[in-house]
Amino acid sequence: MSTALPEPIPAPFEHPAAPQRPELPDGVEPTALAPDWRVWMAFAALLVGFLAAAVGAVIVTLIGGDLTNPSPAVNILATVVQDLCLIGAALLFARFAGHPRPWDFGLRATRFWPAFGWALLTWLSFIAVTLVWVKLVGADNATEKLPSELGADKSSIALAAVGVLVCVVAPIAEEFFFRGFFFTALRSWKGIWPAALVTGVIFGGIHAGSSDIAFLVPLAFFGFSLCLLYAKTGSLYPCIAIHAANNSIAFCSSQGWGWQIAPVLLAALALVALVCWIVRLAAGPTPAWVLS
Repeated sequence: MSTALPEPIPAPFEHPAAPQRPELPDGVEPTALAPDWRVWMAFAALLVGFLAAAVGAVIVTLIGGDLTNPSPAVNILATVVQDLCLIGAALLFARFAGHPRPWDFGLRATRFWPAFGWALLTWLSFIAVTLVWVKLVGADNATEKLPSELGADKSSIALAAVGVLVCVVAPIAEEFFFRGFFFTALRSWKGIWPAALVTGVIFGGIHAGSSDIAFLVPLAFFGFSLCLLYAKTGSLYPCIAIHAANNSIAFCSSQGWGWQIAPVLLAALALVALVCWIVRLAAGPTPAWVLS
């Protein structure tokens, strides 16, 4: 004779379900956060950006009135136009995959101290590679050519303008394009390392007109390392900060400055932070589910 088992006693409360990840809303997968940028977009944006920059430089120079010997103001404005064209090209081609969001380009927060450590390691690695390379090729006397080419030695106003351009505008524009867009598009194609290598080579190559040829290999390594920094931290802010700090020291060195390096460096980082804050404020709050 079998005895029926008693009915289970209902629990006074339901057992809690497994906790959900707070970073993502219901139904959103982590892969959906990555922008769907294709490799052709990266190279098309590079080509269009520089073509537009060339046309813009010619227009600015014609307005300035002297094609053979443009004034420092014309040179500086033409370089600003070039940087703006890179940003515009990235935004233009990013729209082919939908409405781009600030965090798609890496404009998102990250943990400060890990990012600081990785950024410092990136910078020290670049300095070490530069010192070794300069010794190998015997380019101890090589200097940065861009400030003098832009007319930084013509007046104190031109010097200040070139300083802002080199230490603030260029780092923001170049990081936005090369790390935020170009590297991201290539990364979805072949992965981090090939994308970082190609981006680094192109990054070094575009500086052929503004830097001594001896610095092109270290600059390519710098571009490669910044890609890895972006991939590690998930944020463009450490890349922009290191780029601005490096350019500040290079700019001061080109002028033969010593004690001025510290205030220029701090001012550049403060201006970069202000610009990034304004952009972030204008874009609205970043959703909580965006991974940092």
